[in-house]
Amino acid sequence: MKPTQVQQDWLRRGLSQPGGKLPLFDTNGKQISDKTVRSCIDRGWAAPWFENPIKPDWLICRLTDEGRRVINTTNDN
Repeated sequence: MKPTQVQQDWLRRGLSQPGGKLPLFDTNGKQISDKTVRSCIDRGWAAPWFENPIKPDWLICRLTDEGRRVINTTNDN
């Protein structure tokens, strides 16, 4: 299964971040949809990283090796 454009955009941003940290907000400052985050976790492209003690409802994730592979494969096409 290939990621949607929204998923690709989100995952791609983790490629340049330390530890593959995925952003909580898009480039316009809007919070990333929980649906996008959960679907990427379910497919193994992202993984929960740690809990935010100030905002426990925010799911902080990192890019997985599978996520890197999918993004690199998508970039090749």
